[in-house]
Amino acid sequence: QVQVVESGGGLVQASGSLRLSCAASGRTFSRYAMGWFRQAPGKEREFVAAINWYGSMTIYADSVKGRFTISRDNAKNTVYLRMNSLKPEDTAVYYCAATTDHSGSLYYTEEGEYDYWGQGTQVTVSS
Repeated sequence: QVQVVESGGGLVQASGSLRLSCAASGRTFSRYAMGWFRQAPGKEREFVAAINWYGSMTIYADSVKGRFTISRDNAKNTVYLRMNSLKPEDTAVYYCAATTDHSGSLYYTEEGEYDYWGQGTQVTVSS
């Protein structure tokens, strides 16, 4: 089992920045691809960004491309989501997710591909 815990959410003004962190614990000797998803009020959860185990490959939703950056520090078992130029429409609960990938080379963009989820952290962007 792997536990993931998000932190770093909060209230920020539009055009501001936040950095979310996701700490993984448990069977972290395995290789895990990681992803961020978000769910706004009244909407379905959607993909935001993903990264492979080696940190060499990343992918982003079109809505955040150029503004958000996903990265990881495997020595700390932590994944980050740097969010710049935030907009009110970025307001959502942000979830971190992990899934085993023995190759270490792959990333995943679908919810169903992830095995472990955090409880989420609220990000609110005021206009």
